[in-house]
Amino acid sequence: MGKLDGKVAMITGGTSGIGEATVELFVAEGAKVIIVGRNADKGAQMVAALGGNTRFHRADVRIEAEIKAAIDATVSAFGRLDILFNNAGGGTQGNVTDFTEAQFDDAMRLLLSSTLYGMKHAAPVMAAQGWGAIINNSSVAALQAHRGGYLYSIAKAGVTQATKLAGMELGRLGVTVNCISPGGIATPIFFGGSERAVTMEAAHVAASMAKLERSIARATPVQKTGYPRDIASAALFLASDEGHFVNCHDLVVDGGMTFGGRPDYTPGT
Repeated sequence: MGKLDGKVAMITGGTSGIGEATVELFVAEGAKVIIVGRNADKGAQMVAALGGNTRFHRADVRIEAEIKAAIDATVSAFGRLDILFNNAGGGTQGNVTDFTEAQFDDAMRLLLSSTLYGMKHAAPVMAAQGWGAIINNSSVAALQAHRGGYLYSIAKAGVTQATKLAGMELGRLGVTVNCISPGGIATPIFFGGSERAVTMEAAHVAASMAKLERSIARATPVQKTGYPRDIASAALFLASDEGHFVNCHDLVVDGGMTFGGRPDYTPGT
C-alpha cells in the first residue's frame, strides 16, 4: 500500500523542479494528481509517462480565477481534493531602493497571492469532506537575510505567516496547513528558471547544475546539496496520515544552513 492511497492531490508548478518531483512521488505512493502549470507540452509528457492517475491543467497561478478553475477541475476529474501543494514560484528582481511597482506586483502575485487564493478555494472543498492537507512552499529566505532577493524574501515571509494563520482557522475543520522552507535545492531556478533551462544546450545545463551543486554543498553544514526529491519527501510526510497532527508548522529542509551554513564552511573547522 502507498502512503497516499485513495487521496487526490493538486500540485502547482508541477512540471519542473520540486513540483515535478512531488508529482512523481505522490503518484508512486498511490495518489491521483492534477498537475498545474503553464507548460502544456511538459504536462502532456508527464501524464503520458505517469498514467491514468494524473491529469494536466494549464493555469497561471497569478490569476485567482485560474486557480479556482484548477481546483474545480480537480474535483470534477477525481471527485474530491485531499491535498493541495501550493508550490509554484520563481525568482524576482528589485532591491530596497530600486524595485518597481511592476516588480512588486509580479512578486506578490506569483509567490504570495497565489498561495492565498489556493487556500481560499481549496478550504471549502476540504472542510466539506472533513479532512484535507494544505502545504505551502515557503523558503529559508523568509527566515534569514541573503538567502533570496528583497521582494522574494518578503513574499515568502508572508507565505509562512499566512500558513500559520490559516492553520489556526482551518484546523478545527479538519484541515491542516503547513509550509516547507527549502534551503539550497539544486533546480534551474538558480540560473534563470525552467523556462530558460529548456532553451539551453544540455551540456550548458549540466555544467550549470554541477557548479550549483558544489556551491550549495559548501554553504551547508552537511556539505552536500539538496534535491527536489528531498522537498517532495517532506511534502509526502505532511500530506500523509503520518503527518495528521502537524499543523501551523514551518518544516525547514536545509541541511542546517539557516543555523550555521556559510560559504567557507568545511568539515572540522
